[in-house]
Amino acid sequence: MPRHHPNVVSNAAAERNKAPILDVLQRVLPRTGTVLEIASGTGQHVVYFARALPELVWQPSDSDGRALAWIESLVDASALANARMPLRFDVHEQPWPVPGADAVVCINMIHISPWTATEALFRGVAGVLGETAPLVLYGPYRREGRHTAPSNEAFDANLKARNAEWGVRDLDDVAAEAGKYGFVLDEVVEMPANNLTVVFRRG
Repeated sequence: MPRHHPNVVSNAAAERNKAPILDVLQRVLPRTGTVLEIASGTGQHVVYFARALPELVWQPSDSDGRALAWIESLVDASALANARMPLRFDVHEQPWPVPGADAVVCINMIHISPWTATEALFRGVAGVLGETAPLVLYGPYRREGRHTAPSNEAFDANLKARNAEWGVRDLDDVAAEAGKYGFVLDEVVEMPANNLTVVFRRG
């Protein structure tokens, strides 16, 4: 039975996008196994997905201490047997402290981090995923050097004003980086609010 916990927080964007993301995950994830979520934030996604996909074990993670506390609280409150307590690690730290995974999910990270985090993401994923396991990313992207909507262009400017190393990435650049580690872009799914869910697999 779910337990109440005073440290549980809620992010409105995560509440809006969790169902559309789940629709994609239900198609592309393996039926069983362990899913590693990178940059789990508040933990809303991982608990929602764990409840909807009970045959998968969900391993959240984050590098931020405050986020880890939020995730721990939400996982504890959910009382879900297939949602693990979060791991503390930064994608830049190689090798990652996980022996392997059957899928990796990363939501809204690569535009709110330096490009080195995207490089490290693919390097780390290459070390934990098997031959057919998917890497699923979600967030805003440019396509062929152009923003997909004026709102994304404004968001990109806001990100860069906050940190010059942040910004909405071009999907071609992300795919090129993935290719260095043997991954190919397998699927692109248009999502609400001008975002994309993209699926990479080993080529």
